Amino acid sequence: MAYDKFNILTSSGVPLPIENVDTDQIIPARFLKATKREGFGDNLFRDWRYNGDDTPKADFVLNNPTYSGKILVGGKNFGSGSSREHAAWAVYDYGFRAVVSSFFADIFKGNCLNIGVLPVQISPEFLANIFKAIEADPKTELEINLPDQTITLLSTGQQESFAINGYKKNNMINGFDDIDYLQDMKEDIKAFADKLPY
Repeated sequence: MAYDKFNILTSSGVPLPIENVDTDQIIPARFLKATKREGFGDNLFRDWRYNGDDTPKADFVLNNPTYSGKILVGGKNFGSGSSREHAAWAVYDYGFRAVVSSFFADIFKGNCLNIGVLPVQISPEFLANIFKAIEADPKTELEINLPDQTITLLSTGQQESFAINGYKKNNMINGFDDIDYLQDMKEDIKAFADKLPY
């Protein structure tokens, strides 16, 4: 399944300055029954977003209209815990296209890259500056430039580089998942196969 092409994303950020956010908090286990990658956004951070009677919790950031955007800014060690792919699906389905943190759990990071969500790992100091900037002005914008592998706080010009696997970078720029990547190469694969002796 192809995903949105990712080149340069300029957006305000939604701040979640909580450390050690695990995948069960991102998408509780009771919502893992579906096999399609749709509808999970409704239950992103379900237990933090809603009371037991399904009324929204006013003090949770996703219920606060002050904050919006396609970039989720999380605390250190985002996506720890179980390896469930559904956590990345929920982030994508909600509408986020990037998550910024000073550290990601490896499996969550990989799951995000597989479905079109860019995990941007930055220094703790830069992360703190982003949180402060959003607190001062919720409309503060970040620019994430995937080709150049940079993230910029536009209000100050502060910028950092981030690392990404070259194969995953190429896939995200083209909107490919692993199958799309192979499909894009099918003529080359066929030409190579035709040259093999049998």
